[in-house]
Amino acid sequence: MQRANWRGTLAVMQTSESAPRILIVDSHGQPVRWAVLARAARYYASGKVLTDLGENLFSMCGGVQEESGQRSEFVTSSIVMIRGRHRIPSGHAHVGLTKHRLFIRDRQICAYCGDQFHESELTVEHIVPVSRGGLHQWTNVVTACRSCNTRKGNRTPEQARMPLLYVPYAVCRNEGFILSNRRILADQMAFLQATLPKYSRWAHA
Repeated sequence: MQRANWRGTLAVMQTSESAPRILIVDSHGQPVRWAVLARAARYYASGKVLTDLGENLFSMCGGVQEESGQRSEFVTSSIVMIRGRHRIPSGHAHVGLTKHRLFIRDRQICAYCGDQFHESELTVEHIVPVSRGGLHQWTNVVTACRSCNTRKGNRTPEQARMPLLYVPYAVCRNEGFILSNRRILADQMAFLQATLPKYSRWAHA
């Protein structure tokens, strides 16, 4: 298989279970999915790969060739561009709100005291309480430590005299890729950051 020109020189031998995920993007640079090595290999086998964009290399060993007795090896970079343009299905343009994604969006920093906490010490805080008509959506939730959450109670920040230290915002699809991968690599992060809006807390991480 003819390889594209590599931008990096790091070669890493890992199994598909332990290796970081490969970022698959379409011909317009739009992220498509995170893929394990086995799935990335299928893109190469089917001739769908246009080029390799990542700076990190990962390999996966295959079967033993009967004639030569040598074990086959598949190598891919951390970012792979495939042919065509990925069309986002209706209803999938927005990123679903989860506790983990919220905490990562806010860098695990409490919106009221400004301290950073471990995820286990944080809560999902509704700025306008649900009991008062507040919605469970990105623009009405922030990360809060348990102490501040208890102190605020069933009140708005104004009523509790606890002003927000940062403004909540709806996460775009590309930022969602960052929030959904706990083992994202530096080159993958840089690629996704390049398209983030300026208000994103990950735009200049």
